[in-house]
Amino acid sequence: MSNDPTIGLANPAAYCRDFVRKHDYESFLVSHFYPKAAQDGYFAIKAFSVELATVQDNVSNAMIGQMRMVFWRDALKAIADVRIYALNEKRGRPPKHPIVLALYEASQRANLPAYHLRRMIDARPLTFGGQDAELHTPSHLTIDSVTSHAESTSSTVLYLLLSLLSVGSSALSHAASHLGAAQTISTLLRALPYHAKKGEMIIPAEITAKHGVKQEEVFRRGPEAHGIEEAVFEFATLANDHLITARDMLKEEGMGGSVPARAMPVFLSGVTVANYLGRLEKANFNAFQSRLVVRDWKLAWQIWRSYYIRRF
Repeated sequence: MSNDPTIGLANPAAYCRDFVRKHDYESFLVSHFYPKAAQDGYFAIKAFSVELATVQDNVSNAMIGQMRMVFWRDALKAIADVRIYALNEKRGRPPKHPIVLALYEASQRANLPAYHLRRMIDARPLTFGGQDAELHTPSHLTIDSVTSHAESTSSTVLYLLLSLLSVGSSALSHAASHLGAAQTISTLLRALPYHAKKGEMIIPAEITAKHGVKQEEVFRRGPEAHGIEEAVFEFATLANDHLITARDMLKEEGMGGSVPARAMPVFLSGVTVANYLGRLEKANFNAFQSRLVVRDWKLAWQIWRSYYIRRF
């Protein structure tokens, strides 16, 4: 199926499924472990997340990017206003975009807090760069900044998925929060070579400064830059610490360290994080190694095993 939104209007669920398969294959693998009744909602949430994360790469300037974000804010308002949608076909109706329509259907079937969806938009500000209105990737100065961003993006997606499955507790929410932080950091590390080629540094300055990393040297020399492997190691260790903390949260409320069966699909994303961090360690924390961008054939088996032992 094409990624042209107009083509997906006839079957928004199929459009979102195909969109996730093409742009977030690891999430596509995880989808098979969601109950059939929840899979359309899962793909809607994941497609929305991918769409927001890729706005910056898919627009030519910040003005268009800002218009996209206005579109999504208006779309969420229309989705939330079910009463107007029901009473007046011309007002409040979700815009004709397959992801919007899929989110609307999901919100009709499950309690998806609108503030979580809005939070995901607000977490991705697009800034203007002088008269050319170019898009800029905000660099994180501190670890706290990364953690805050993760809470509003990756962790929030996990909160939505817990709501989709109608499961939740304080321990599960805390575990999801830390898993989201681990997921965000591992995603940033995976994208380090890509952003370095674009002249962008995604490791917080708090870490790079400690190891004497010079951004320009990373942009020119990649893995040969002074201190970069030490900085990657520290950032990866932070991700692993969050992953360990997420697992420890499951020892509360009588769960004994195992994820409740109904919530297990949500926490399968931890398998992909652990898989990448393990491969990064084997690569001696050289995030630029080409084999790290190749899909690991063992991942599907690891996800299957994790689901049945209820640990990640």
